[in-house]
Amino acid sequence: MPFSVTLPSLRQRLSTRIIVSSIVALLVVLGMVCWTLWLSWQLEGAGAAINDTGSLRMRANRVAVELLQRNPEHDQLTRQELALQAATLLRLQQGNPARPLFLPADARIRLQMQRVHQHWQDLHQAALHALAGEPADTYLKVLPEFVQEADLLVRMIEVDNASKTNLLRLSQAILLVIASIGTLAMIYLLYLWIISPVLRLQDGLRRMATREFAVRLPVETRDEFGVLADGFNQMADELEGLYQDLESRVAQKTAQLANQNRELGALYDMAAFLNQPSDIEEMCHGFLRRVMSQFSAEGGSIRVIDPQADNLHLVVSEGLSESLEDSEHCMQRDACFCGEATQKPVVVIRDFRQLPKPELFHCARDGFLSLAVFRVMSGEEVLGTFSLHFREQREVLAADAQLLETLGRHLGVALDNRRLSAKARQLAVAEERNLVAQGLHDSLAQGLNYLNLQVQMLESALKDGRAEELQEIVPLLRMGVDESYQDVRELLLNFRSKLEQGELQAAVVDTVARFRRQSGVTVALDVNDDEGAPLPPEQQLQVLFILQEALSNVRKHAQASHVEVTIRNGRDFEMVIRDNGRGYQPEEVAARAERHVGLHIMRERASRLHAELKLEAAPGAGVTLRLILPWQERQAA
Repeated sequence: MPFSVTLPSLRQRLSTRIIVSSIVALLVVLGMVCWTLWLSWQLEGAGAAINDTGSLRMRANRVAVELLQRNPEHDQLTRQELALQAATLLRLQQGNPARPLFLPADARIRLQMQRVHQHWQDLHQAALHALAGEPADTYLKVLPEFVQEADLLVRMIEVDNASKTNLLRLSQAILLVIASIGTLAMIYLLYLWIISPVLRLQDGLRRMATREFAVRLPVETRDEFGVLADGFNQMADELEGLYQDLESRVAQKTAQLANQNRELGALYDMAAFLNQPSDIEEMCHGFLRRVMSQFSAEGGSIRVIDPQADNLHLVVSEGLSESLEDSEHCMQRDACFCGEATQKPVVVIRDFRQLPKPELFHCARDGFLSLAVFRVMSGEEVLGTFSLHFREQREVLAADAQLLETLGRHLGVALDNRRLSAKARQLAVAEERNLVAQGLHDSLAQGLNYLNLQVQMLESALKDGRAEELQEIVPLLRMGVDESYQDVRELLLNFRSKLEQGELQAAVVDTVARFRRQSGVTVALDVNDDEGAPLPPEQQLQVLFILQEALSNVRKHAQASHVEVTIRNGRDFEMVIRDNGRGYQPEEVAARAERHVGLHIMRERASRLHAELKLEAAPGAGVTLRLILPWQERQAA
């Protein structure tokens, strides 16, 4: 049975855990990096402050030197140094984050900066008084205190920088530890979340491949791997159930295949039997025996429909008593179950005893308990039925019923083919009889009519005693008898002619040689039969008949001394017969076409070949006959 799995929720998904842990690790790393960057920025600003604070001492000493020298030319430089000193103090107090330059955010340092600024105010006033001409003693007196306070400020900033430097190093060490621990934790989590479940799934598949269908995977989580493990377990349950039931299924399938093979064998044997040459009764007997043997039936019959009287006629039967055959040799189509089967595909009677009044049925009275009737069909036409009789209660399975229906169709096609073959043979016999009648009319009938006239003249001459006429009539009678004899020989020869494949050339040579002996006319024969494929025997025979009829007409009517026969077997087949006889007027022959039976016979034979027959003639110029068989009409030899 199909199994189903429940998808994990968003919080339970493995992808959610991986994304959340990755985001947490990223935030921690970014925080630490930002913290170290901030410390570096603080150290850089404090370092700039240390430099500027140191420059305060340098400039203060330089102003002292200038004031002691009392050089009026340097007063302007002194004032510039004082202005730069004031600007430096202002930068230190206000700071410059862009440089960066600023004092550490420490109250003691800020207080010290105020002291430095206060001393600078005193020092700056003393410097201005000295520039105004007063003694520089006051400046020199205040200067050490200012320098001392500036040095203290520098040391305080350096101490603060040292602590921040240590904090930066500690932060970097913590970041390194976090990176190492985070990497190990991520490796462990990936092993726990992904690698371990994959390994368990791989081991389960390996054991499953060795037909260890009892293996199950632990379902420890509700994430994707938990869903996979649950699905694997359900699949294992299904496979275990299937494998446990596999033997019975294999046996069942084997039995089905064996049954199908028996059915195919039965169909093949029946088709081979039905295709063997035999008459209808023999074929029906063989069919019925094989079907009864295949299905263990004790009796059977085959009936065909008479469409004129709407009756069913018994053709053959096996295992039925004479009384049953006599009573059911002919029945109405609606009289019994055999007729009912012509209206529906299958009629099955499992037990006659379960029917009302079973004694009314001849089969039941004959000792049969079960009956199965099937239609005999050719295409969509119902030709009849065949029945199987059982002396025990019998149920026909659906597969057996289908096989029997198929066998009924095979029998119907075989019966139809036999009937069509019989009709084809009758038609061929009728056509050949027609040609024989035409040949007799054209040869023997005319010759006998001529002899009849001569006999009448002979009787009249004998009665009147005209001896001179007797001497003239007797040679004419002999000549008429000889011609009739020759006609009979030609007809018998035509009737007996039979060719196999490749014998046309030899038959043509024999026909031309016989014509030379009978007529004394010289014949030029030119046969080229090597370029094209050989004609099949039936077409060869029709070509030979046309040649014989044409030469017979030359002997009887042409008064020729020379005949040419040319045969070319290339892509098209062509035969040309040309004589140098007296010829004829085509219009006159066309007007009396019904009287020229020989010409009519040749055209009928050419029509059978699907060939074209052409006649070219003129009075005193002989006759040329052309037989052309296009390559499209050639049959496979």
